[in-house]
Amino acid sequence: MAMENSKLPLNTVLLGDCIKSMEKLPEGSVDMIFADPPYNLQLKGDLHRPNNTLVDAVDDEWDQFESYEAYDDFTKRWLKAARRLLKPDGTLWVIGSYHNIFRVGATLQDLGFWMLNDVIWRKTNPMPNFRGRRFTNAHETMIWVAKDKDARYRFNYEAMKALNEDLQMRSDWTLPICSGKERLKKNGVKAHPTQKPESLLYRVILSSSQPGDVILDPFFGTGTTGAVAKRLGRNWIGCDESAEYAEIATQRIKAIKPEKDLDLMRTQSKRSLPRVPFGNVVERGLLNAGDVLYDGRRRYSARVRADGTLVTPDFKGSIHQVGAFVQKAPSCNGWQFWYAEKRGKLIPIESYREKIRADMH
Repeated sequence: MAMENSKLPLNTVLLGDCIKSMEKLPEGSVDMIFADPPYNLQLKGDLHRPNNTLVDAVDDEWDQFESYEAYDDFTKRWLKAARRLLKPDGTLWVIGSYHNIFRVGATLQDLGFWMLNDVIWRKTNPMPNFRGRRFTNAHETMIWVAKDKDARYRFNYEAMKALNEDLQMRSDWTLPICSGKERLKKNGVKAHPTQKPESLLYRVILSSSQPGDVILDPFFGTGTTGAVAKRLGRNWIGCDESAEYAEIATQRIKAIKPEKDLDLMRTQSKRSLPRVPFGNVVERGLLNAGDVLYDGRRRYSARVRADGTLVTPDFKGSIHQVGAFVQKAPSCNGWQFWYAEKRGKLIPIESYREKIRADMH
């Protein structure tokens, strides 16, 4: 069992009741929690396809509760245990269906968690509605929360934007369900009825943790959270009552070879990068006094001055001030707005800043 100074059982599945397991861990020791709790589907009777074959639905004992009150009490107890474990800047993700996610959401707010987002996982290949009496249930909902409203939580904005081809990541994620070779099986049947796809956990973990962080999953199942955490250079702790699931998860994760260069797992925040004034670009001769800058559509132009400011017939100021002035806008990011012309092509001035930063590094 891997241990740190805090006595955490890193990269281990804790067998038994998840609440009791969490209560044994040190307070404020976990960076992120991903929870896929029982959905309390309360299915009545077998579900059959139109050809009368039986649907392999979730009817396991761990998903059965006597009443909504019993389910709410269970939810409150495991969430209180989870909140105690979170570091002040830690966040918690919980996923559910329409059967339970609204009850879980209310409990989260009752306990003082602060809502950050609800994220819709839209499934590209959902299970059809065989009875034809309802809409096909094609999504699940994730709730992302901070420990409290004043928490300085982690969000890797640049990583999410890069993952989405330099566009802001939205709160609706279109991803396939777990199937094919990724779906774990035992004796030819599903090892777990609600195995989540690794692509879903990849996005969750990359968005709100960093290499070396500790990620806890109170309902570990077949270990998707641990598998992705290991791929991304994070530590993990899993809890599960089933010795069978714990063994499957352990063997699954053991087969993964982690990347040793953890720098490949990081996306540096632009706020943490060294500041480069536009004047540095002029000083280094990457642009010269008198050069003309344009916006991306060549609607506006301004000339570069020797001191690193820009000038138009009506205004002079920084790249940001002049960009805002010509657009009649309250503000402007001049690095992203202005382009220089080289050999008939427009080159973003941002590229000059990146060159200087690379030289500094």
